[in-house]
Amino acid sequence: MEPHDDRLLPSGAPAPAGAADAGERPPAGLVRELVAAGAPVVVTPAPDGPELLAEVAVYAWLGVRYFRVPDPGAQDVRDVLDMVASVRGTRPPAYTVRGLA
Repeated sequence: MEPHDDRLLPSGAPAPAGAADAGERPPAGLVRELVAAGAPVVVTPAPDGPELLAEVAVYAWLGVRYFRVPDPGAQDVRDVLDMVASVRGTRPPAYTVRGLA
């Protein structure tokens, strides 16, 4: 099981216990405030397409813990979460190469 399997919720799912629900497509300022308050945050990004992936990337970078998405099993959303975690340094690389010479 990937570490982000529990982060993707189906559309319309209730917020997990103790999580702050930022709602649908919240502004970044609100998300920053909720993340800074310390509770895990839930957002509902755009319903589909490139906007969904872009919003998941931004919200993940801001520290959002849970995402309500149309298809929690979608590989593209999982790839975005992996990418953000790799850039932030919170996930080890999937593949490393030593001695490129």
